[in-house]
Amino acid sequence: MAQKITIGRLTNANIYVDGASLLGRVEEFQCPTLTFKQSEHKALGMNGTIEYYSGIDKMEGSMKWTSYYPEFLKKMANPFKAVRIQVRGSLEEYQGGERIAQTPAVVFLTIQPKNFPLGNFQQHDNVELSTNYGCTYVRLEIGGQVITEVDVEANIFKVDGEDLLAAYRQNLGI
Repeated sequence: MAQKITIGRLTNANIYVDGASLLGRVEEFQCPTLTFKQSEHKALGMNGTIEYYSGIDKMEGSMKWTSYYPEFLKKMANPFKAVRIQVRGSLEEYQGGERIAQTPAVVFLTIQPKNFPLGNFQQHDNVELSTNYGCTYVRLEIGGQVITEVDVEANIFKVDGEDLLAAYRQNLGI
């Protein structure tokens, strides 16, 4: 008999800005992607060229609004003030066609808005507004377990609780 596999499904979420719920107000939220910079290394005597990790590229994302929401748009209009965001979802697990678990999946972000949309208007269509942002902090938790955490300004990069930059910070004296 074949082994049953477990399938994960995360199909919806709620967004919180500085702790206030945006339920039903954001059509789409694009989290940043952690892109690892690689630097090429080549030297005499080596038979090839290799790449090594050299940092994390800038983190960016976007959120698409369903309408004007002044209390939240005011926060997105100030590029000098960081905004705390939570994206909360329920990760469902299925096995053998049955749902066997529901686990919280949460992304914590600190962002700075990069633009302030005034909207695109069309007859009989909802206004289209999209805010792009830069991100300096991100943490992904699943079931209360921290998967990864990056704080660019504090030189923190953790994966599964391991501080990958601890020796680096110590070597720099910070």
